[in-house]
Amino acid sequence: MHSVISPRARMQMRRACVAAVSIFALVVVQLPHTVAADATKTPAEVKNATAKTQGEMKPYTEVIANGDVTFEMVPIPGGRFLMGSPDTEADRKEDEGPQHEVEIEPFWMGKCEVTWNEYEIWMFSLDIQRRELNKVAASELEKQADAVTRPTKPYTDMTFGMGKEGFPAICMTQLAAKTYCKWLSAKTGRYYRLPTEAEWEYAARAGSKTAYHFGDDPAQLGEYAWYFDNSEDKYHKVGVKKPNPWGLYDMHGNVAEWTLDQYIPDFYKQFAGKSSKNPWAIPTKLYPQATRGGSWDGDPSGLRSSARVGSNRDWKQQDPQLPQSIWYFTDALFLGFRVVRPLHEPSEAEKTKIWNAGADE
Repeated sequence: MHSVISPRARMQMRRACVAAVSIFALVVVQLPHTVAADATKTPAEVKNATAKTQGEMKPYTEVIANGDVTFEMVPIPGGRFLMGSPDTEADRKEDEGPQHEVEIEPFWMGKCEVTWNEYEIWMFSLDIQRRELNKVAASELEKQADAVTRPTKPYTDMTFGMGKEGFPAICMTQLAAKTYCKWLSAKTGRYYRLPTEAEWEYAARAGSKTAYHFGDDPAQLGEYAWYFDNSEDKYHKVGVKKPNPWGLYDMHGNVAEWTLDQYIPDFYKQFAGKSSKNPWAIPTKLYPQATRGGSWDGDPSGLRSSARVGSNRDWKQQDPQLPQSIWYFTDALFLGFRVVRPLHEPSEAEKTKIWNAGADE
């Protein structure tokens, strides 16, 4: 049974404690058609990371040079699926319909959510510091990565005492998550970005048509997800629970995940009775932007594959700066992201369009 204190009240209590110790004083398009990668930028060599067709795609382990960190990418086959939830699904919301057919091109997706181990290399320029300490010259790829903007120093420990080694990075804005992807792309020579809402739901479902990838019964959530009932008021290390059928961990719960899209409540209405390919709602304003998956502080209804949540100005409530930081959400302890890599890369101009879409936070 839940405690008498509601999730919202518990979060407010947590925020109050943090504040006490802190030093804080409609556009829709299809994703661009993909073309061959730029031959002048030779990617860092990684086993199984190269494929020309879906049939050649394999799982691979990406390496972040001079960061001593790796992460795993899982191939997601292209296909069609029904996006959204049926009228009969329990706890369904209006923004999840109408259901409509969507075609998705193949891509790789992070096996787990981006961890602090990965994120802080960019966040604190740890790779640059390591090169300087070891007197190692920057490679051509690293020179490009060094030119990518990095965030200002955070105001406090952004883990808020919940753990760092192997835990998901949190509290970043959509801009920060997109800029990390831009840096990671320069660093590795392989193109990374956030998933669209459609790609995220397609991967989360892994061929299923039920509320969760394992079925409709939320009583089974504990086997696959960290959420309100079992999280003990904090996030957990990635990859601990069972994965979905496509080998992805924590698609339900742990931390909610950024997508590329503007959150538009009635976005699906234009697709009623139609089929779309790689849809993407380009961000044109700061709020709201779309997140998926639910979190450690969420109830089962918010962890369903079709559940959608838009970002909110309240996520920066405790940031006293004027203007407020473009990099951090001081009150989004439930929010992180994972990366995707399409099989075929778009042009350099199209990459820039995707990374830079929308206003700064």
